Amino acid sequence: MPRAYDRAITIFSPEGRLYQVEYALELVKRGAPIVGVASPEGVVLAANETPESNLEDPAYFRKIYQLDDHLASAISGLSSDARVLIGQARVYCQSNKLLYDEPVDVEILARRLGDVSQAYTQHAGVRPFGVTMILTGVDATGPKVMTTDPSGAYRAFKAIAVGRKNDEANKILEDQYTDDITLDDAIKLAISAIKTASDSDVTKDTVKVSVIPTDTKVFKRLTAEETEGYLG
Repeated sequence: MPRAYDRAITIFSPEGRLYQVEYALELVKRGAPIVGVASPEGVVLAANETPESNLEDPAYFRKIYQLDDHLASAISGLSSDARVLIGQARVYCQSNKLLYDEPVDVEILARRLGDVSQAYTQHAGVRPFGVTMILTGVDATGPKVMTTDPSGAYRAFKAIAVGRKNDEANKILEDQYTDDITLDDAIKLAISAIKTASDSDVTKDTVKVSVIPTDTKVFKRLTAEETEGYLG
């Protein structure tokens, strides 16, 4: 019986499943859609930042966060859980600069956050982080798009969609992505995937886009007017 095994994070079911981790992954699937796309010219993050209420201040409903000059993240799931991981990621980025005098690699940061998340899957009295993060950046190896999830796993992708209707959004990415995609086309593709996964109309005010070009390696948020040019 599943109910006999879903109360404690440290107990595997007879089928070899950790139900609390699966519940956290299911929570992420109900979160706001986010997309990351890698291009030889840089990386793109896009997210639907439509507030849940008309009374909510949209300035405080944010899904894309800068972690370092060359590194950013988009979140889907519990924003309160994400806030803790984002804080730790920013500290780790600065610690890496102080220790090694160089910016942290995207994979090293993804592994670090994965280690933190994994620790919360094997200790009694805790629950997994209910958030999946898309990490994007340009490091010494080039443009990178990676994800971390509540299980502690981290993976690299050329393009990935997370959140509501992620299967439909990923189908768009699979059909239209090419290895030589330009940064402009990557922005258009990311917005197209957000449109597919969104339950409401996507406008320049509700879809937020950030880029990190390969030549500058500096994070930049697109303005609403810049985003409007890619909506089509």
